[in-house]
Amino acid sequence: MNECDRRAFLAQAGTTMAAVPILAEFVSAAPQTSGGPLPAAVIGVGRQGRAILGELQKMDAVKVLAICDVDQRRLRSGQRRAPGAKAFADHRTLLEQAPHVQAVFIATPTHEHKNVAMDALAAGRHVYCEAPLASTIEDAQALAAAARNARGVFHTGMHGRSNPIYKLARTFFRSGTLRDLVSMRAQYHRKTTWRTPASDPAREKALNWRLDPGVTIGLAGECGTHQFDVFHWYLDKYPVAVRGGGDIRLHDDGRTTPDTIQCTLEFPGGASLQYHATLANSFEGEYEVFHGSEAAIKLAWTAGWMFKEADAPTQGWEVYANRQQFHNDEGITLIADATKLAAQGRLKEGVGLPNPPLYYALNDFLMSVIDGKPVVCSADEGMRAAIVGISAHRAVTTGAVVPIDEAAFKV
Repeated sequence: MNECDRRAFLAQAGTTMAAVPILAEFVSAAPQTSGGPLPAAVIGVGRQGRAILGELQKMDAVKVLAICDVDQRRLRSGQRRAPGAKAFADHRTLLEQAPHVQAVFIATPTHEHKNVAMDALAAGRHVYCEAPLASTIEDAQALAAAARNARGVFHTGMHGRSNPIYKLARTFFRSGTLRDLVSMRAQYHRKTTWRTPASDPAREKALNWRLDPGVTIGLAGECGTHQFDVFHWYLDKYPVAVRGGGDIRLHDDGRTTPDTIQCTLEFPGGASLQYHATLANSFEGEYEVFHGSEAAIKLAWTAGWMFKEADAPTQGWEVYANRQQFHNDEGITLIADATKLAAQGRLKEGVGLPNPPLYYALNDFLMSVIDGKPVVCSADEGMRAAIVGISAHRAVTTGAVVPIDEAAFKV
């Protein structure tokens, strides 16, 4: 969240609450290697794949020895970010001709995840697969089943579950700081097009798979899946039904995939999540909010805040808190190990993430592979999140209430 968005958000907090930035200790433990860095490959070096390459370069525990993409221009671009890595145009060739590669990072288009990941698992590789896990429920179920029987580690790239701020905020949520859950809200706002121009029609179709009605799962699936999963993780529950709708509000360029959507996800017990996403406006960006009877938590991926109600009881940590004035409200900075940092005069150093959320997801995967740590987000959790995102997309495109059968989560 930029400074303008932050000020606008705080201005809306009202005079009965205190804004509490949620902060954490962000120096994640790095995986320990004894035999040199883990040899790895990145399959799919479009925008997300190149972002993965950039984050992996920060880590001594891994070395990218191969990259793969079916698009030659993107492959050349990927090579510039991974000097010395061998380039492949087919992932099966990579798996056959690079037996030294032990782990693969998959960042292909969503509808290609299943085949690539299952081939990598069958070849005995450890797999990090970006989310959403698949573009159909059947593919997500098949991939989850394959991961259960695989020798290697499988990690779904749900970035929220690895995010230090989100982990800290979840401890407050799970300990009852909000008390009674009142409502939930989330949004994804970007001013962008999702369209990549190309002179060759075949290449243009391949590059613009997010706009292809035959394979896309739209804003609800591609973006909503990550955000919905935050609520699954905090609540330890999944929605039972979703309704929604969508329209083209800006990008009237022949596409049929809505550039603006809204969804309501209904959870057991009567709680619901209101979700809005658009490619036509960037105001307030991307965030998730939990409203409770004694506090609210707002999470914005690189930052987080708690807003305590005026009548909420104190919990003890306020004594050590760093305080900051926001209009008529006093903001209390929540910092892990605040007493120690305060003694060192370093409270303000905890603000924000020093790395993008992607970094922490990649680091967690490496911790599982190298140090044997439990997987932060399994293929089963990735499957459940994908099912919810796919169901939300169906609700948007059909206008119908789409039930989510719990039995689908257990296949």
